Amino acid sequence: MVEERYSKWLNHENLASQYKPVLEAMNAEEKNDAFYTTIEFGTAGMRGLLGPGTNRINIYTIRKATQGYANYINENNGGEAGIAIGYDNRHMSKEFAFDCADLLAKNNIKSYVFESLRPTPELSFAVRHLNCFGGIMITASHNPKEYNGYKLYDDKGCQLIPCLASQVIDKVNAIEDELAIDADCTEEQKKLITVIGKDVDEEYYKNVLSIQLNPEVKKDIKIVFSPEHGTANIPVQEVYKRAGYTCIPVVEQCSPDPDFSNTPTPNPEQAGAYELSLKYAKENQADLILVCDPDADRMGVGVLHNGEYVVLTGNQSGSVEIEYICSQLQKQGKMPENPVMFNTVVTSDLGEKVASDYGVTTEKTLTGFKFIGEKVAKYEKTHEKNYVFGYEESYGSLIKPFVRDKDAPQACLMLAEACAFYKEQGKDLVDVLDSLYDRHGTYEESQVALSLAGEAGAKRIKEILANLRKDAPTQIGGTKVVRSEDYKECIIKEGDTVTELTGFTKSDVLKYYLEDGSWIAVRPSGTEPKCKFYYCIKGASKEDAHNKTVHFQKAMDDLIAK
Repeated sequence: MVEERYSKWLNHENLASQYKPVLEAMNAEEKNDAFYTTIEFGTAGMRGLLGPGTNRINIYTIRKATQGYANYINENNGGEAGIAIGYDNRHMSKEFAFDCADLLAKNNIKSYVFESLRPTPELSFAVRHLNCFGGIMITASHNPKEYNGYKLYDDKGCQLIPCLASQVIDKVNAIEDELAIDADCTEEQKKLITVIGKDVDEEYYKNVLSIQLNPEVKKDIKIVFSPEHGTANIPVQEVYKRAGYTCIPVVEQCSPDPDFSNTPTPNPEQAGAYELSLKYAKENQADLILVCDPDADRMGVGVLHNGEYVVLTGNQSGSVEIEYICSQLQKQGKMPENPVMFNTVVTSDLGEKVASDYGVTTEKTLTGFKFIGEKVAKYEKTHEKNYVFGYEESYGSLIKPFVRDKDAPQACLMLAEACAFYKEQGKDLVDVLDSLYDRHGTYEESQVALSLAGEAGAKRIKEILANLRKDAPTQIGGTKVVRSEDYKECIIKEGDTVTELTGFTKSDVLKYYLEDGSWIAVRPSGTEPKCKFYYCIKGASKEDAHNKTVHFQKAMDDLIAK
């Protein structure tokens, strides 16, 4: 199958000239990795390495996905409402975006394409603002420079949930020859393409500014901000300017550079993303460091605490956001009836405890903000519950749901306000976090990602999950497993009792609850060739929680090595 696919591409009359020498230079391993499968939709759409091949992101795999989506749009009479299209700073993002618009036009579908790079949350906003049938975002989010990707959105500005995505995937898979698709449309069809920009920006900025809970707070703080060469640069700086905050941009990382030349990594989950920001912060004695990923849906946070900068995890910054938002809503008498917060099954318990303290219920979803967006849409329709906050452990949150995806510009504004508010009280955000530990227990949350690339890696990831199911652990590191949840088999085990796990789409996730109040979860990444291990470890103190985390991580290493 690999040789057949490879030969088809190499000899196809429509193959772009730049791809042929790349294909000819491939060794056996590279050839296998590029053609052993067709690139698939995961938790955040389609994402992969740039280059020729059926398992790569290129003009042909993008066209195949877009033609399948076009067939779905026309089958559901969505062509008149149209599709909003956005893109980030990566290699080929703009080219892919405008090619998508041409291909949609060829299928007599309207599109609204941003004039230049924009954040993913603004694309989500544009879908609803323009009353579109859906949206396309060209981005690989926080992945390295070698990647690009493709996200699809529904009419609510939410990434396609599995039942809708499967319909599109069926249309995509029905296309046999991706290289035969062209995006040649007539001049008349070209008129179906509208280029958008500042008008949508203005509406988005107004909505972002509306999230402020204490707009008159004394803004006596300095913020070092980095967009990591991505789409957050203009929106975040503009919002700060209008709100009255002093923002010190990391100039070297403000250019939309697809090679991310001035950062070791564009991922705020990794320490390298903060290197230059930390230098700026020390030079300016900044109170706060905020770092966004390239498509501006994730935000990392650094806080000046006792003369040193402390980088918070996504779980920690999310918990601080919840505390600030809920305390202010309650104080101002603005807490809605039946308030609800959403997070995922791999998000820390701390945020749920903080929310509960203010009478806010928490509903869990699978990993992927589309599931939170789905919940938002449900309650917007039924009015059973009222949205207060949503977040994931992976550094993404949503303050107000005029966007239906993670929204870093919103998060940047809210964290700045919280920082300024607590500074007036003589506290920083680490002090706030420590007070949450005092009230609700101390947690250390971490994620360990086991990178396993290629066909062999994909097999190994499946093997790890299969072995854990076959030989389910009754204890981890000497601590009893009191409950386990299997989101693929949809079962809960507590001792000898087995019950049904309901309310979730089937997903290859395992979660183990330990006797000491900690839990550990395992899942394959939906966006990278990795198996991820999540730890939410409860301790008597920070030191105890950390020591237990190290212990449990080693125990899991030993467990999967068997």
